[in-house]
Amino acid sequence: MKKKLLAVGLSALMMMSMAACDTGNGKQSSGDEEQITLRMAWWGSQTRHDRTVQVIEMYEKEHPNVKIEYEFFSFDDYFTKLKTLVASDNVWDVFQLGGNFPEYMDKIEFLNSYIDSGIVDHSKISDAYLKITQDTEGNQIGLSNGLNTYGIAYDVDMFKAAGVPTPTENWTWDDFANAARKIKAATGHYGSSGFTSSEFIAGCSTYVAQQGAVGEYGFFNLELTGMGFKDPQMLTPYIQMRADLIKEGASPDAGAEMEITNIENDFLVTGEAGMTWVAVNQFPTIYDVCAQEGRTLALATVPRYKADGPAGTVIMSSQMLCVSKDSKHKEEAAKFISWFQNSVDCNNVLQGERGIPINSDVLAALQQNATEGQKLMYNYVDLVGSFPTPEKINVLSPAGQDQVVDQYRNFVQQVATGSITAKEAAQKTYDAAQAIFSK
Repeated sequence: MKKKLLAVGLSALMMMSMAACDTGNGKQSSGDEEQITLRMAWWGSQTRHDRTVQVIEMYEKEHPNVKIEYEFFSFDDYFTKLKTLVASDNVWDVFQLGGNFPEYMDKIEFLNSYIDSGIVDHSKISDAYLKITQDTEGNQIGLSNGLNTYGIAYDVDMFKAAGVPTPTENWTWDDFANAARKIKAATGHYGSSGFTSSEFIAGCSTYVAQQGAVGEYGFFNLELTGMGFKDPQMLTPYIQMRADLIKEGASPDAGAEMEITNIENDFLVTGEAGMTWVAVNQFPTIYDVCAQEGRTLALATVPRYKADGPAGTVIMSSQMLCVSKDSKHKEEAAKFISWFQNSVDCNNVLQGERGIPINSDVLAALQQNATEGQKLMYNYVDLVGSFPTPEKINVLSPAGQDQVVDQYRNFVQQVATGSITAKEAAQKTYDAAQAIFSK
């Protein structure tokens, strides 16, 4: 039975008085210091939830006049709730965003002034790492929760049982599909788990970037004014491959995918699949879960369009924490984000679960006591970082991409059920994406 994520929790209230300050937005203690309540939310695994709650309680102890009320969701439920709060001008004070942040730009308080004033400490964060969460005009959207990239996590013993060779650095999508089929035939399990919300990343943004020369193609152009490729049929082989694996039972269909609510109950983790697509910051968590059951996981690079072609994957920001424009305590929210990224004690609890830390002192501290899963993550990020990278990478995504992603995921399933062809799905996906720019 798969476990459902906890949806909402409330941290303990711990207040002490230190100085007098009253803006009329909070209660006062006996020493007249303003009592501030911040609201925070995020999505992720149960491990992320537990560790984040622990550091929130740490912060409350260090800042007795601050209470942090928090909410925790699965990925899809998080954005459903966020859109509701956007409509009511009541977005959490501190909230987590990923690559789809342009859709919520009107609700983001830029951090530039807080950095300039020293409220947000960036002394141990390189300019390059600040830029990965800036817009094209240099506005600091948030602070990255960590460096990240994508890979394929796989069950070493299941590969051996199926007689599947260990993936190489430049294995292809054909190799991936063949491995999935062999695992299904040999073990009866799924060869690959579902790609759920990452199907678009794998089959559109990555797959397109793997064709041609390094940086020649992107799903969208760098200016976000149109498409980054002209031939919709560049998408067809991937769509056909994924649909075939679903039809053959080597990958779960849409109904089975609904059972996957977070990475910790992914079919790879439950022992029902040989592989899964993973954001590598999640790898140490599932590595530890499987190790407790006597199973060994490893990380393979994302399969390529051609063995000698571009990797299509780059180092990026995992997610970031942002301050809401709706917040009545923006400065206090910015202080919390600064502490979250820069405190060694905080990050000794978080353990890089959201990605490799961007603060050099924090990273050095974590590397000293890295677990086996974390070591594999660090080594993998170093490997991907060594691959040829496009000269320019757009960290933004256009408004409306969420709808394209949802449509694309449905198109893949429709091909699997025979409702449409892979060629039709590719054209429909292209047309839906192109339509973003004609509104």
